[in-house]
Amino acid sequence: MNREKYELVVGMEVHIQLLTHSKLFCSDSNAHEGTPNSRVSPVSLGHPGTLPYLNREAVDKALTLGLALGCRINQTSYFARKHYFYPDLPKGYQISQHEIPVCSGGRVKIRTDAGNSAIQLHHMHIEEDAGKSIHPTGEKISYVDLNRAGMPLLEIVSEPAIHSPEEAHAYVTELRRLVRWLNVSDGDMEKGSMRCDANISIRRRGDKQLGTRVEVKNLNSIRHVKKAIEFEWDRMIELAERGEPIRQETRSFDDVKGTTFLMRTKEEAEDYRYFPDPDLPPLIIAEEWIQRCQREMPALPQEMEIDIRSAGINEYDSSIICEDRNLALYFTAVIRHTVDVKAAANWIIGPVRKFCRDRNVELNHFPVKPEKLAGLINLTSSGKVNFTNGSGRLFLSLTEQPEADPLSLAAELNLIQESDISATETWIKEVLEKMPEKVKEYRSGKKGLIGLFAGEVKKLSKGKADMEKVTALLSQLLNNH
Repeated sequence: MNREKYELVVGMEVHIQLLTHSKLFCSDSNAHEGTPNSRVSPVSLGHPGTLPYLNREAVDKALTLGLALGCRINQTSYFARKHYFYPDLPKGYQISQHEIPVCSGGRVKIRTDAGNSAIQLHHMHIEEDAGKSIHPTGEKISYVDLNRAGMPLLEIVSEPAIHSPEEAHAYVTELRRLVRWLNVSDGDMEKGSMRCDANISIRRRGDKQLGTRVEVKNLNSIRHVKKAIEFEWDRMIELAERGEPIRQETRSFDDVKGTTFLMRTKEEAEDYRYFPDPDLPPLIIAEEWIQRCQREMPALPQEMEIDIRSAGINEYDSSIICEDRNLALYFTAVIRHTVDVKAAANWIIGPVRKFCRDRNVELNHFPVKPEKLAGLINLTSSGKVNFTNGSGRLFLSLTEQPEADPLSLAAELNLIQESDISATETWIKEVLEKMPEKVKEYRSGKKGLIGLFAGEVKKLSKGKADMEKVTALLSQLLNNH
């Protein structure tokens, strides 16, 4: 496909479910779990005579994210009714913001192989979610679960400012990191907490006018966002090269085939018959409210990356540490108790993350306190315990006995390395005396046998020998004859 000839233009619409205790306009639980249709009430079901009342916590979350992204906060905004009919929309309309959203402008800073850049935002608005339709395979019936109806959403709409699948991937990745970092949303795309629609078009490079737009809806993973955009870019180029028109339509993504397919054509814009919600007053945000959200905001991930790099950690490792706020906070707590910051990074990126991932444990529930892990790091850095034993038996024992002293635990497990040179030399000589033929082979050129000798010393010392010293002394004794 001639991608050099055609420029890709993408605008993203990202819906995130806000981590509030209750729904947007009533006190129903906002939890994901629950028997279908158990978290509903007359308000979320749209019964006649019920009145919505706005969830202040949802506005807090919207303001926090808006400030983090450099948006302009509209201190007076409005809610409107967006009318459409669907089985999982019990009221027959959705309460959303239309002409004046809570936030305007802003940008998402991204990093790709092409360098650092920023994707401009158009706006963010608050709205309620619809329910969920379930279509079991092979059955002639569909089910509706209204637990999700009324959950608070924040829709983040970018400008048509994304020009590669890699930029789209980085954009959604950074948004997900930020909403998790700020505890605005859990960003779980598999559960539908974060859902993406991509508006895609192409134009000849150098043209200013946007081409006909195709919307790919309900992309439920970051990988699918990238693959769907790649497929659409090539599909549109193929149509253009054949002289066929690109139709305005809505498509979905088949993750098995890696292709998009037609859902419906869009010959005209849908008429949602918006009008101001008569039951909700204007949302008026006082300056003090904005200032409080600003004061309570934690350091942002890109700011923490800079701080961590200044401590001596490279860009790649700092970006991994800052994928998760709890991980970053844990790392900064650990390095208060050890000078070996590089080793601390390796431990947290390696054994600590693996432990949490294997056991499906959030890092804020990791049992070992930062000072205890630092003590373990200091043992391996000083050579008192080798890394294999430290990251294996000793680490696992410490997770089971998190209040234990790492040095005492290492001694109890017989993992303290022998630092006495004479003891190490005695073990080496005993091994070499038992293997005279192998010693001859080594001295005749089979240098790989040094690993065999080292392994035997390790067995003889029951793991106490410092293997770096063992290798150095073996080389010295075997080569000086």
